Amino acid sequence: MEAKDAKLSFESALGKLESIVESMESGDVPLADLLAKFEEGNRLLKVCEARLKDAELKIEQLKKSKDGAAFTKFEAGRES
Repeated sequence: MEAKDAKLSFESALGKLESIVESMESGDVPLADLLAKFEEGNRLLKVCEARLKDAELKIEQLKKSKDGAAFTKFEAGRES
């Protein structure tokens, strides 16, 4: 994941990804631009997947500490 992508929130990455998909589906994108958009979309997809995985891990940690007293510091920032 690139440094600038690492700072994107899930919502920002998903919004950009949706925009790319819409432009690609329109059929008005030249082939060279289509390839660039595909590559950017793949990067954004990895960002979204990483954010979702981090959220899933956090939820699992919270479930394991049902009484609320055993919370541990959550470290986000894994690379894909």
